[in-house]
Amino acid sequence: MTQTAEDLTLAGEFPPATREQWLALVEGTLKGAPFEKRLVSKTYDGLRIEPLYPSDRTARPVPARASGAPWLVLQRVDHPDPKAANAEALHDLENGATGLSLVFAGSLGARGYGIGGDSDTIAKVLADVRLDAIALDLQLSPQAKEAPQRIADLVAARGLSPGALDIRFGIDPLGAIAAFGKARIAWPEMAKEFVIRVRDLAARGFKGPFAVADGRVVHDAGGSEAQELAFMLSVALTYVRALEAEGIPLDAARKTVSFRVAADADQFLTIAKIRALRTLWARVEEACGLAPSHIVVTAETAWRMMTTRDPAVNMLRATVAVFAAGVGGADAVTVLPWTAPIGLPDRAARRIARNTQLILLEESYLSKVADPAAGAGGIEALTKELCGTAWTLFQEIEGAGGIWAALTQGLLQKKIAGVRTAREKAAASRRDPITGVSEFPNIAEATPNIIDVAPSAVTPVQASVTLEPLSAMRISAAFEALRDASDAALAKTGSRPKVFLANLGPLAGFTARATFTKNFFEAGGIQTIGNDGFLADGKTDLAALTAAYKASGATLACLCSSDDGYGREAVEAAKALTAAGCAHIYLAGRPGEREAEFKAAGIAHAIFMGCDLLATLTEAQRLAGTGTA
Repeated sequence: MTQTAEDLTLAGEFPPATREQWLALVEGTLKGAPFEKRLVSKTYDGLRIEPLYPSDRTARPVPARASGAPWLVLQRVDHPDPKAANAEALHDLENGATGLSLVFAGSLGARGYGIGGDSDTIAKVLADVRLDAIALDLQLSPQAKEAPQRIADLVAARGLSPGALDIRFGIDPLGAIAAFGKARIAWPEMAKEFVIRVRDLAARGFKGPFAVADGRVVHDAGGSEAQELAFMLSVALTYVRALEAEGIPLDAARKTVSFRVAADADQFLTIAKIRALRTLWARVEEACGLAPSHIVVTAETAWRMMTTRDPAVNMLRATVAVFAAGVGGADAVTVLPWTAPIGLPDRAARRIARNTQLILLEESYLSKVADPAAGAGGIEALTKELCGTAWTLFQEIEGAGGIWAALTQGLLQKKIAGVRTAREKAAASRRDPITGVSEFPNIAEATPNIIDVAPSAVTPVQASVTLEPLSAMRISAAFEALRDASDAALAKTGSRPKVFLANLGPLAGFTARATFTKNFFEAGGIQTIGNDGFLADGKTDLAALTAAYKASGATLACLCSSDDGYGREAVEAAKALTAAGCAHIYLAGRPGEREAEFKAAGIAHAIFMGCDLLATLTEAQRLAGTGTA
């Protein structure tokens, strides 16, 4: 019988491999080290990440975008000058963007900038923009809460059919309260205003969605994926309940709500999070006696992963985030330009943000398959675990009385603060490394171009209700503060804080730890003074070492060598450096059994992988005289 191509199976002539066989090979490689510790990691929700997953043959695709349908490429419009904002918007639309995200001053996503919410400003920003040919996504603020009505007025003035337009109005009073910790009135009273605003837009013929449950509030504050999901579910359900309570049918009410999520560089968790969101909301709909329907999910690349140092790496982070959002099934994606943490991005940075999406869509064909992660064992497992963990927290929030009660009681803030603290500790020790900041820093990098414009002025909210805000953070900020202090010292004195590399023994013996030390200290803006060592007649010339130290102008020094080299020379080298006036001596590596001996010789501190990098650098700057502690 002739074998055809259809009969061939990849590796069909080999016996099937089993998990038990794989585990046996792993045990041999680990040589007694615990499997759980070495190969299993956990998310901040405590979800297990296994090293290997079988495919899930029972899985079904999670309904999202239609197969082959691209997501919307939304471009931020946030320039405070309405004419400049309009010019950028038109340029973006002419060059591939399919929608605009209007970022109003004072909104969660404004990051210090944003447009005004009055009629004149909105008309200027949207001048010559074909509203019937694009999508609009509004990022509202308490100061611009009337912007949806102003846009509705503009639509009427242009004679456009509201029902033919794709506008996500973004009404989200609970998200603003959670982010900023202030409310003009309590939610029970605000709910009536919320319903009036939604009803007005629907009566004018707009199809919505009108409200948004914005998970960025939690993500920006350092929260976990499950916390972000639970928050969105509870906010969305609160909006639906408010509408139903005022006589809007449940089926119509649920269609008024959309979702906005943060997409970050953890691609698997981002994919799983978006898939889990659709699954969880379908469960809510079923509990309400409704057949699940499509929900609009907009993703924005995450603020908290952005850095001001080596900011070009932000382009890579954004690329991974867009990939994950697209694969996860987002209907629309907005990319924060790579210079956004530094200031208002210029046209070049905006172009890269736009083209990041266009390349993935048009050259990588990323949207051609509906739910490509379906059946992938790791993604399916993460999706299911996220669903379970998020649902449990959602039930806890509902049991406390809903999202308003959970926020006023501080229940959610406390949980998010715990995860935020864990993230900060992981970043400080480089368990979660930050490329370009805590890893591979470039102490002499140039600052990229941004637009020289003052931040948007925002009128404070008159608050009768206050609660603990979910304040936004960037994980790299503490390291960047040290770099800023170093830059300030350079500008003031012409010199940065310095550490001298006291390299002991031959080049091959100290190079690895000298390289480690350079990256370690320069992550905090402390310049390292390197050298090729001071080897003479098979041992370190201490006179040459101390002379080089004195000439370096450093007040700190770090011994760098192999473990054997430390055993032979560290004590004498430390004594020589102390005699030469060195204020503080570090040792690169773990001192082990010699710790007491080394301390007696004047070696005050050891640096190694896993130590508290941030605390060490903060103290080092204080010792060097930059006064950051």
